[in-house]
Amino acid sequence: MQSGLFSKVSAHEKNPNWEQQVRRITPIYKKADDIRSQFARDYTRILHSTAYRRLKNKTQVFFAARHDHICTRIEHVNHVASVSYTIARFLGLNTELTNAIAIGHDLGHAPFGHAGEEFLKEIVKQELGATFWHERNSLRFVDKCETLTDNEGLERNLNLTYAVRDGIVCHCGEVDENSIFPRAEAFDLYCIEKSSQCAPFTWEGCVVKISDKISYLGRDIEDALLLKILTDSEIRELVNIGRQFGAFEANEITNTLLMHDFIIDLCKTSSPDRGIAFSPQYLDLINALKAFNYRYIYRHERLNIYKQYAQLVVESIYQTLKSAYRGTETPAELERYAVIYPVLAHNFREWLAKYARTEERTAKYQNEVLYCLEKRQDYIQAIVDYISAMSDNFAITLFNEITTF
Repeated sequence: MQSGLFSKVSAHEKNPNWEQQVRRITPIYKKADDIRSQFARDYTRILHSTAYRRLKNKTQVFFAARHDHICTRIEHVNHVASVSYTIARFLGLNTELTNAIAIGHDLGHAPFGHAGEEFLKEIVKQELGATFWHERNSLRFVDKCETLTDNEGLERNLNLTYAVRDGIVCHCGEVDENSIFPRAEAFDLYCIEKSSQCAPFTWEGCVVKISDKISYLGRDIEDALLLKILTDSEIRELVNIGRQFGAFEANEITNTLLMHDFIIDLCKTSSPDRGIAFSPQYLDLINALKAFNYRYIYRHERLNIYKQYAQLVVESIYQTLKSAYRGTETPAELERYAVIYPVLAHNFREWLAKYARTEERTAKYQNEVLYCLEKRQDYIQAIVDYISAMSDNFAITLFNEITTF
């Protein structure tokens, strides 16, 4: 079943913005027998990237490496892909574009979720005089850090289309959460200075933006119930929220029902004239659930202890690597560090060999050079990039190496 209301404004070849939507930073090689569209190609490029693989061991909200049923970031991005696909297909939008934006929107997210992000934000502010926010960092990762092997065996940047890159950097924030319209202007995405500064450039990006919220609110509640961190009175309050908005029966607030009802309401309410929108009832419900989650889940005391642990892990890795800086002699210093910290030193030295202009950079690396080791600020940026790339598990492995004698 489809309404097709947005088919004329979707991302397709007759759209006046099409050339901008599919534009890449540099031309990309083509295979004569390739049957994929530009956006389908972006989807598979993201899918095969190492940053995407690491999402399976990155915290969404709850760090639970030993619990198979708690949502990780890789599950979250696939929830967003599923929700946005359902909405886009019904509305007549480009599902290949929503799929690519959705699975790429959290690449490069810091380990330990927002706890890790907050510490990196402080480092960047103090050391680099800049801001760090995960949407911008995701754009940096897909543009500059992630690589794939091309048809000649060379490592090159992902080089995604403008529409996908735009959807990634604009996926978060609360800009006109109800009635989202795409912006008219296509500009340099690095001109965006903060989260929620602007709406996405495409209708598909708008769908992913709101699908992100549909995807995490109910699932975070489900995980909180599974981990039994909500009290009986808090659960009763949750049930009362459902009753208040007439959306659910007494014991029916589940992730499945929340996602279904939000999707149906959004599809019924949205139009090119009104924008991607919820009805007033469901907008109030989503805001009530968001307030509930912040009050009882995201600020739960057990998460405060976890945040302290996450900060200790990230800070220990950062300070250890920071102390190794010796300008252009840093790779040699890291070799000496390898006697004590073999995994950390060798792994970070490989990172510098790939992204810094050093004697160790080989011809197979045709990706962008990011760091000049003569500049201390470039070295700090290298550490920030390296840490933000990590999975929780790998960060803990390095922390254990640093703290074990």
